[in-house]
Amino acid sequence: MSDKPIAVFDSGLGGLSVVRHLRHRLPHEQLVYFGDTARVPYGSKSRQTVITFALEAARFLLQFEPKLIIAACNTASSLAMNELRQALPVPVIGVVEPGAATAVRLAGGGPIAVIGTEATVGSGSYLAAVRALAPEQEVIQRACPLLVALVEEGREPSDNIVRLVVQEYLTPLREQAIRVLILGCTHYPLLRQPIADCLGPEIEIVDSGRETSLAVEQYLRATHSLCPPGSAGTMRCYVSDNPERFKRVGSRFLEEDIEQVEFVEPERYISAGV
Repeated sequence: MSDKPIAVFDSGLGGLSVVRHLRHRLPHEQLVYFGDTARVPYGSKSRQTVITFALEAARFLLQFEPKLIIAACNTASSLAMNELRQALPVPVIGVVEPGAATAVRLAGGGPIAVIGTEATVGSGSYLAAVRALAPEQEVIQRACPLLVALVEEGREPSDNIVRLVVQEYLTPLREQAIRVLILGCTHYPLLRQPIADCLGPEIEIVDSGRETSLAVEQYLRATHSLCPPGSAGTMRCYVSDNPERFKRVGSRFLEEDIEQVEFVEPERYISAGV
């Protein structure tokens, strides 16, 4: 048993969709979250910039002595996992491999589609993760760069602009008779309803955040690192910009109120990456 926290970072709000599943599945765990809201989105940044930002975010979280760190950002998981695992003294779990494994299982050999940021799609990380499990699997990728901005703006799933953008991105995928769609960005679960409405009920949707929470639970059980059952789960949130907005919009991701968010000055996390 271990009462050390699980640390989670993301480019902004999206990683809270992973935290939501963690709090449901592992209610006794202590969670520490860092949202790099000053530099969101990571998805349009260069590979080296994403690596630098991810290392800074992760090293900021080391001060809390976590038992593991979750890169709850598909872009960081796609571009920076090797660097994170080499540089950090604790295990690091990303969101790509768990989602890919579930998609392969559900697809039954049918086509799998992946939607994500430009950086995630351009990295080919989901393609590689799927092909590692099923070498002949057909994978169709589509960058959907506007979706993160719509979510970060706080637009509702019923918003007409959201639905129009979703239809623009996903109609070509529906026409290719895909079997499974991977939500390759942790912002996208907030748009699950318009995505499902566009694709139809016959297409399975994989939430990489949910699958990651399962992978974390399996790891903690295997290493006997779960918090004791009597522990009261807690969550602390830190952001690099606009904590009040994070509290307001973030509650949609978490599906509960966020009571306290601490602003982190640049020198506290930028220096952490050195």
